[in-house]
Amino acid sequence: EVQLAESGGGLVQAGGSLRLSCRPSGFSFDDYYIGWFRQAPGKEREGVSVISDFDGTTYYADSVKGRFTISFDNAKTTVYLQMNSLKPEATAVYYCAYAGVAGTVVEDTWTDVDEYDYWGQGTQVTVSS
Repeated sequence: EVQLAESGGGLVQAGGSLRLSCRPSGFSFDDYYIGWFRQAPGKEREGVSVISDFDGTTYYADSVKGRFTISFDNAKTTVYLQMNSLKPEATAVYYCAYAGVAGTVVEDTWTDVDEYDYWGQGTQVTVSS
């Protein structure tokens, strides 16, 4: 069974930076993609970014483009989400999620939570104003 270990959340002032890490293990498929989602109190879970193991394709939510960067480490054992110029509205629990698929991630569907087979436990990010 795939397990996802997240880390890196915390408290930061507006304008600051954080780097989240997601370490998946127990892969079931040769191809997969890893997504980062966030959920603020009283709101639905929303897609933040995604990266494909197949070809490195990445997508971002419009609200984070230019400020957040998703990447693999060289060995593809960890997925990072570098978050810069953080805003108070970024305060949420951040989750990484695993989707085992053939081929790359699809732009039209990567934000759909039903596309993902496994989820991490979440890490809290709090941005103070």
